[in-house]
Amino acid sequence: MLVALGFGMVAVFMALILTRRLTPVVALILVPLAFGLVAGAGLGLGDAVMDQVGEFAPTAALLFFAIIYFGLMIDVGLFDPLIRLILRVCGDDPVKVVVGSALLAALVSLDGDGSTTFIITVSAMLPLYLRLGLSPVVLTVSANLAAGVMNIVPWGGPTVRAATALRVSPSQLFNPMVPSMLAGLVCVLVMSWFMGLSERRRLQRSGIDLAQLRTQEFATVGGGRGTTSGGGTGGPAATATGPAAGDEHGFEGGALDPTRPTLRPRLLWFNATLTVALLVLLGLDVLPLPFLFMVASALGLLVNFPHPAQQVERIREHATSIVAVVSMVFAAAVLTAVLTSTKMDTAMATWLVDVVPDAWGPHLAVITAVLSMPLTFFLSNDAFYFGVLPILSQAAAEYGITPVEMARASIVGQPVHFTSPLVPAMLLLISLAKVDLADHHRKVIWRAVVLSLVMLGAALLVGVVPFG
Repeated sequence: MLVALGFGMVAVFMALILTRRLTPVVALILVPLAFGLVAGAGLGLGDAVMDQVGEFAPTAALLFFAIIYFGLMIDVGLFDPLIRLILRVCGDDPVKVVVGSALLAALVSLDGDGSTTFIITVSAMLPLYLRLGLSPVVLTVSANLAAGVMNIVPWGGPTVRAATALRVSPSQLFNPMVPSMLAGLVCVLVMSWFMGLSERRRLQRSGIDLAQLRTQEFATVGGGRGTTSGGGTGGPAATATGPAAGDEHGFEGGALDPTRPTLRPRLLWFNATLTVALLVLLGLDVLPLPFLFMVASALGLLVNFPHPAQQVERIREHATSIVAVVSMVFAAAVLTAVLTSTKMDTAMATWLVDVVPDAWGPHLAVITAVLSMPLTFFLSNDAFYFGVLPILSQAAAEYGITPVEMARASIVGQPVHFTSPLVPAMLLLISLAKVDLADHHRKVIWRAVVLSLVMLGAALLVGVVPFG
């Protein structure tokens, strides 16, 4: 019963958001609530949800102030010189821009923090996408895929969890997986290349003159930061940018208008120093991340906009992004609370283990790699690595499959995991880029599955994950 309810809840939730019958926030609250009541959660469900809200509060605070801080830095022009440099390097070629986005996300992902990766990548690349008329969905997809591959680094959460759960060395787990990770990165670049080609063809069909766009001073159209992506590579976000879209404001008054009143060129070095210091402290992990963003946001507002009315206006400017992402984080607490309080997550995991035929036992490493895709999408990493993986590893031991081989197989599904609505960093990514979750999922999930299978194939090829 719990197994059927669990999979039914997930299926209904995904169907409703992909068909846009409900917004993600509404679906995350009402669908789990209905299934939780059917499962007999009763009045205790309220307490379970509030417990999860308490656990998610630091994440919500981090996203809240991260959006304020990096939105503020865009307002004051900190990233304008970087965007000019990227524009010169990538030119007006959509292929180079999309591939460059994936490379940037992969490099920044070396710090092991998805939120920082997406903040930097979107801050640097989104203005360029909007200026050239490229779809922001392509940016979120390329960044999401690259970060998903890099999420298996030893200092990242999944690898540490797998190593801890099965009592193996993180280096013994990860080092043999380097060829698999490199194969994944190559696959990301290939996918980005084809997405760039698709964007180039779309722009050519729409008659947008990229050479003319390049001669313009980089800037987005009026209200560019508030644009939402509707139709993927050919949606409103993609066609509502640049002069060719017929925007009556042209390049004036946009989020990166070189004449915008929020620019603070004299404070460039202060803002750059503050940002570098923030990123260094984030990497050192010496203080809580939400606290660091709180302090940085307060200092940035005080120095750049000393008058209270100006500070209120800057916060109000980014309120839409803040409400969208923070509300989704807290709404996800309902889904998580229902899964854990009703024991649906345990029942689903146990059922999956039980239905594996005995004849498949010698192939449990491959089965674990394949299962890691849907399970880490619908469950938290903690639930999968500490709840499901040890059970699978115990069963695999009877067929001579070692714990470290099972641990390697278990991290193959991370590209798919990183597309889950339960991953706060992914919610931050689509919020910063003003991309609809359904649009993002339509383009990223199947690519993430292909990417995980490529990584699994590479691991099988070099023999670090046994086929049987």
